[in-house]
Amino acid sequence: IEIYSLHVDCKVTSRFAHTIITSKIVNRANESREATFEVELPKTAFITNFSMSIDGKAYPGIIKEKASAQKEYDTAVSHGQSAGLVKITGRKLEQFHVSVSIAAASKVTFELTYEELLKRQLGKFELLIKVRPKQLVKHFQIDVHIFEPQGICFLETDSTFMTNELTEALTKVQNETKAHILFKPTVDQQKANPGLNETLLNGDFVVRYDVKRGATAGDIQIVNGYFVHYFAPCELPVFPKNVIFVIDRSGSMAGRKIEQTRDALLKILQDLRPEDHFSFITFNSKVAEWKSALLKATAENVASAAGFVQTLSASGGTDINRALLTAVSVLDKAERLPERSVSMIILLTDGQPTSGESNVEVIQENIQEAVNGKYALFCLGFGFDVSYKFLEKMALSNGGIARRIYENADAALQLQGFYQEVATPILMKIEMQYPENAVEGLTKNNFKLFFEGSEIVVSGKISNELDLLPVEIKAQSHASDLTLKEEANIKEKEQVFQNQSYIFGNFIERLWAYLTIQQLLEKSISAQEEDQKTLEAQALELSLRYSFVTPLTSMVVTKPAGQQQTELANKPTEAG
Repeated sequence: IEIYSLHVDCKVTSRFAHTIITSKIVNRANESREATFEVELPKTAFITNFSMSIDGKAYPGIIKEKASAQKEYDTAVSHGQSAGLVKITGRKLEQFHVSVSIAAASKVTFELTYEELLKRQLGKFELLIKVRPKQLVKHFQIDVHIFEPQGICFLETDSTFMTNELTEALTKVQNETKAHILFKPTVDQQKANPGLNETLLNGDFVVRYDVKRGATAGDIQIVNGYFVHYFAPCELPVFPKNVIFVIDRSGSMAGRKIEQTRDALLKILQDLRPEDHFSFITFNSKVAEWKSALLKATAENVASAAGFVQTLSASGGTDINRALLTAVSVLDKAERLPERSVSMIILLTDGQPTSGESNVEVIQENIQEAVNGKYALFCLGFGFDVSYKFLEKMALSNGGIARRIYENADAALQLQGFYQEVATPILMKIEMQYPENAVEGLTKNNFKLFFEGSEIVVSGKISNELDLLPVEIKAQSHASDLTLKEEANIKEKEQVFQNQSYIFGNFIERLWAYLTIQQLLEKSISAQEEDQKTLEAQALELSLRYSFVTPLTSMVVTKPAGQQQTELANKPTEAG
């Protein structure tokens, strides 16, 4: 079985990435063989299309509601479940895997399309392409086109498998608003060493970039009556933070995990700003406060905290409920905190609640009632014994986010990286306002906090024949209350994309659908049961209308007669 061609074709238009992976395979044996198409794609992406064509006959994947697809599949396959075509393979990736049997001398072409909105983190957008052909490929290429009307201010490529020879196969062309990256290694360049047929191509190929930002009220782009508004202010003063680290030191944290936690906390302590206030609460079946109040991050207090962190050891049970309630009460009682400051609780745990209150629903209610919208709660789940669903619901109900920390050598770096994302809040209570009668289907437009290096994205549909779209942003910065205003000239904005040949026409509409589905699904996590059904029904309708494989839909893949006829591609979620 020879993969004679493998193309990754990616177009990024204004952060929205549309990727097509095409693999062409021929069976050179004189009997039928199994041809496999295995692709890893970002977890944040939605598959939108898949087809295989065998000797010219096409077998397209069809996207249906998950429940009905499952029913159909169960009827077709009486002998129990196969694993499905998609599974999570790492912290950023999931794998799509399909095999089909093809006759001697036959050819098959596999084609997979997926889309995602690139998210700005720590000042950069990142496009991740996983490369693992497992054999030398005669025609191999990665082709990335980026078009950013705001202008590209920074662009780099990075790869985990580059050699000097392979670097020669990489070309980058860039002007003000466009970039083209082509990676096209010959068979000889792909070889790990000349005599052997082993490939070097195994790992990540990453493109990172950022855009220019001129306008104070962000940047608006419009295509076919849909708009997207990007807002990422910079050079604003940072709010002082009041942060409580709530650290699990139960028995299961013993050994490497508690060591990595100590390493990460020592580095995070160095990153605190002098105007920040902080404290630690550690817990097993007992809850211990390092100090009874928040301390200012002076050199002396940070040094004393570092001494404390170095003594952390692990044993006993897990009382998450009391630990978090204690953290909330420390913030409630805190005095002499900076008037304009951001208060947050960062919980790190690796297990289920076993001591004290162990019913997760009761804990969620207790915490939400205590926090009452005053503070942001971030939940970090260490490893796979945590109930991620529980942590995610708790964080999203209290203005924060959850993140899984993978038990790898770089766990300390993952913890630190997360802290860096939330370390510099520069705006709070952000309201993105648009004329009510002129905009429909608006995505989330109120945000509690904005962290430097990230980006706020709002999208919607312009409902009537407007010439101008006025926008107003209200927010609080450390120095003052801000009001920013802008008017977008709709005809001019539409013009920007008109003469761009390689742009898929309705990309802002698809971006709007992608963002709306993501937000509906996120909202449903912390919603009451009856609201949950409504939110999921809306997300399902959009997933089907725009053909996205989301947690609510499945793609049914049909194969030629005589083989296991149907298989399902489902979207896995972090909560499992």
